[in-house]
Amino acid sequence: MSSPCDPQHAPTGDVSAALMMIDSRLQAVYDGKTGTDPEHQALIDQFAASLGPGGVDEVLDGACTLIFMFMKWLRMAYEDHDEDVIACVVPNLVTTMRMMPKSVPSETIPTMAGLLVAAGTGLSPNLWRKQYGYWTEDEMTPLEATVFLLAEHINRLTDDPNFATRLITEALSAADED
Repeated sequence: MSSPCDPQHAPTGDVSAALMMIDSRLQAVYDGKTGTDPEHQALIDQFAASLGPGGVDEVLDGACTLIFMFMKWLRMAYEDHDEDVIACVVPNLVTTMRMMPKSVPSETIPTMAGLLVAAGTGLSPNLWRKQYGYWTEDEMTPLEATVFLLAEHINRLTDDPNFATRLITEALSAADED
């Protein structure tokens, strides 16, 4: 039986833009820049403003596609070790988000956990979220944090600070070739 949250019905969005934003955050953290860089934030704000309303939706969908792709990779990696991706990833990320109250308000954590569970069970995180209405302003930073934390989790598992980004760019390149 097909689900209304089946990934085949989901828009992929602007995965490249979402990946660029996440990769720049990862590189900043790996370079020891954990504070807010006003110049970097100004570039992100300028980029977001240039997108317009439709472009923002595309980046939101792209971020959800990244969550789906990262969770799919993690599901396969954990299954290779007879472990459950939801049991291994979701509690870890929820605990980390709870330690970030300025960026991730506690009321947004259940939604972010729901996105992870949806993706971990093979459902589209953006379609799962859309059944509850449009994204709220309060969910934007937690969504970015969720994608960031997944990418960082993958990079830690593989002991490669660029693995998650490379995983997606290779998938995008392969899709372009088809």
